Amino acid sequence: MTATPPAVSDQQREVEDQLVRKVLASFDGTPDARLKEVMQTLVRHLHDFIREVRLTEAEWQYAIDFLTAAGHITTDRRQEFVLLSDVLGTSMQTINVNQQATGDATEATVLGPFFVDGSPEIPLGGDMAFGAPGEPCWVEGTVFDTDGDPVPGARLEVWEADEDGLYDVQYEDDRLTGRAHLYTDDRGRYSFWGLTPTPYPIPHDGPVGHLLGKTGRSPMRASHLHFKATSPGLRTLVTHIFVEGDDLLESDAVFGVKHSLVKRFERQATDTPVPGGRDLAGRSWSRVRFDIVLPKDPAAEKGGSRAIRA
Repeated sequence: MTATPPAVSDQQREVEDQLVRKVLASFDGTPDARLKEVMQTLVRHLHDFIREVRLTEAEWQYAIDFLTAAGHITTDRRQEFVLLSDVLGTSMQTINVNQQATGDATEATVLGPFFVDGSPEIPLGGDMAFGAPGEPCWVEGTVFDTDGDPVPGARLEVWEADEDGLYDVQYEDDRLTGRAHLYTDDRGRYSFWGLTPTPYPIPHDGPVGHLLGKTGRSPMRASHLHFKATSPGLRTLVTHIFVEGDDLLESDAVFGVKHSLVKRFERQATDTPVPGGRDLAGRSWSRVRFDIVLPKDPAAEKGGSRAIRA
């Protein structure tokens, strides 16, 4: 049962209302209209939250300590604030608001904390695993626009965890594995070798993991492979594909699963002809097809996008 909040007298309510009005007025002179809108709306919701739950001073100090700890553990290889945003569903809700459904366009999902700029380029049919442990997986598809036309020269960034559930940046030896970029051919087609995705926990040895533990939530993510697709004039897509039949599809720690992104990763018999003639030395492997559909970019059509300027 939810505890009944203590009664608040009219006198006390006026004290609290007066403070809200004063804080809101402090932003009245903000030159950037969008920044003013965001800050005043944030103030309203934050004060409403404090008043609704009657937040104690000890609880607020705990929150300050939590955010401080998140800052201390964050490095150029680990972003605890992204993890916090993800496990609260804030990342996915922001994506839902900004990447609204457009015809049959491919749905977006979270970037996650392990994307790294400057991945190596591989040719079509190349191997993005770079020696990371795991079962080989052949990934192929075509990039289209929403008119059904193929998109040649689209850039695809791909990255994933190895079979031990770790991304390269989580190791201490500066390895570069499990990530690459490539370009579609003149018919919009792409293909590469990766690894059959496996489930893994988000980093849970820090404040976000402590929060999950205290609330009885699992840190596990459903098995997935990351994609980022870009092409001039088309909306940038950040998404994953997930493994059909994964037990974690309904309980993904960051709420990133969308039904349209669940794909069948088909295991292949060892005597099945291997794409490109790759020698797998009798190892098992899988294959999956993922066609990507990109809508036109409204920001490009308008010559810019709405943003808060610092």
